[in-house]
Amino acid sequence: MRHLPRATRRHAYAWLMGTCIVLILLAWNVVRLWSVTAAVVMSVIAAVIPPFAAIVANLGSAAESDLPRAAEQDELDDE
Repeated sequence: MRHLPRATRRHAYAWLMGTCIVLILLAWNVVRLWSVTAAVVMSVIAAVIPPFAAIVANLGSAAESDLPRAAEQDELDDE
């Protein structure tokens, strides 16, 4: 699995969620005046973005929260 730096993941998450908000706002404030079908399609696309944003935001987070190895644990127990 590819590990991305935390700052990169946060920026990607912010862009994805910002895109989601813009799509919803444009769909129901502008596009619906011309085509309700297009507005619904934009909303469906916006609804699919948040799960992918969460996946991107969590890429590599397991490496940051690895449990200590047995040798490290022994050192911690000795203290």
